[in-house]
Amino acid sequence: MKEIVIISGKGGTGKTSIIAAFASLAKNKVLCDADVDAADLHLIMDPEITERHDFESGHSAIINQDKCTECGLCRDLCRWNAISEDFVVNSIGCEGCGVCYYFCPEEAIEFPLNTCGEWYLSETRFGPMAHARLGIAEENSGKLVSLIR
Repeated sequence: MKEIVIISGKGGTGKTSIIAAFASLAKNKVLCDADVDAADLHLIMDPEITERHDFESGHSAIINQDKCTECGLCRDLCRWNAISEDFVVNSIGCEGCGVCYYFCPEEAIEFPLNTCGEWYLSETRFGPMAHARLGIAEENSGKLVSLIR
């Protein structure tokens, strides 16, 4: 199986247009838009989404106020100062390290996976396409690229 890859470069140089041109010429192909931070191949290909999946990666702490005794241990241990004086986690400041979650004596901190984006399997007029969209200001684009490849 041959693989043609058009990789990163300066924005606006025509990478997506070249991919669309190759897609119209190649036989037995699968398209993959791995530019999950700023995907735009879907604008040209007009895909019909056949499968939609959440992309989950990383964690964020959430303090359950009903269980919290305000002992302050979580706030003292947080090296990013992401826990306020009234024991609310700043979701932007939280790095998802889990220290607060693992050391909370009351087990008042939840630590769910973050839903960071979505990935899709679609059909286009040129054949199947895998693509994804990472949420605004979300991290772990490398993991999402690996998933759709």
